Amino acid sequence: MLKYLIILLSDDAISYCQYATKKEYANMIDTAVLKKAIIWAMKENLSVQFVHSKNIVTNEISTLINSIDHVDIVPSYHTNVNLLSKAEIVVHDDWCKFESRKGQIQVIRTSFSTLLCKKDSLIKLLKYSDRINIVITDVEDFDDNKVKDYLDFLKSLIPTVIDEYKNGHQVQFNLLTDRLMLKGMNNCNAGYESITLAPNGQFYICPAFYLNDEQSIGNLDNGLDIKNPQLYKLDYAPICRECDAFQCKRCIWLNRKMCREVNTPSHQQCIMAHIERIASKILLEEFRKINSSFMSGIDIPEVEYLDPFDKVQNKKQ
Repeated sequence: MLKYLIILLSDDAISYCQYATKKEYANMIDTAVLKKAIIWAMKENLSVQFVHSKNIVTNEISTLINSIDHVDIVPSYHTNVNLLSKAEIVVHDDWCKFESRKGQIQVIRTSFSTLLCKKDSLIKLLKYSDRINIVITDVEDFDDNKVKDYLDFLKSLIPTVIDEYKNGHQVQFNLLTDRLMLKGMNNCNAGYESITLAPNGQFYICPAFYLNDEQSIGNLDNGLDIKNPQLYKLDYAPICRECDAFQCKRCIWLNRKMCREVNTPSHQQCIMAHIERIASKILLEEFRKINSSFMSGIDIPEVEYLDPFDKVQNKKQ
């Protein structure tokens, strides 16, 4: 069921996921389009998320944005300090500038190799941030030779997370703590729970589909027209529905890009999610050495695979 409308305020609005933002020009959303979009969202009872670029919007656009309850997704380099301080989500394209504020989600887009080099920086961030989401931007380059490096990196962060919890700071870190809090899949669900409105007034599955010139799925005048909408649901993802790496974002765009099917994840996505699952299991076990009843309703069982495709294949044999 549709819950969220993501509105790109311009073509160079910050990316908060794996896709790259177009930066050669900035096609801004028109006030008439934005007004119509807000009315449409209200009629459909959708939560609205505005994705900002580095540019300060006009007074007319700002007034329209503030006419509805919403979430602001803002780049860390935005020049409007007031907007940055109040934004629910701040996105970083590098590791330079961090001003974490209470209740704010810090999203860090980074390559895998850079992430491994930033252990000390990440440890510092875990100590004063409420929530950190790491987005690895080169998932397609991940291979089985990097499995040990990724697991060792995540395991090295476990003592910091435990120390923070001991000190009363229940930091949330998507690569480690999310799996502890979930009893079912908590995926991106683009095309099912969320859709995106681009500055051109057209709907798209998510920002990546628009920025990579994929076909639109409707417009504000005629509504949505999603072909084969069932394919965006977990029930129609035969590999994912067999999986309990609940923290995996199951990125529809990466599915489409790497496997040509929106409901089929790549090997790279699956093994990375399962490495995170293993690290989360280790974290849970360490917590329970301190408090045996910690998150008693959560279980992360041992499995013999990194890619749930193997589980699906074995069931067929």
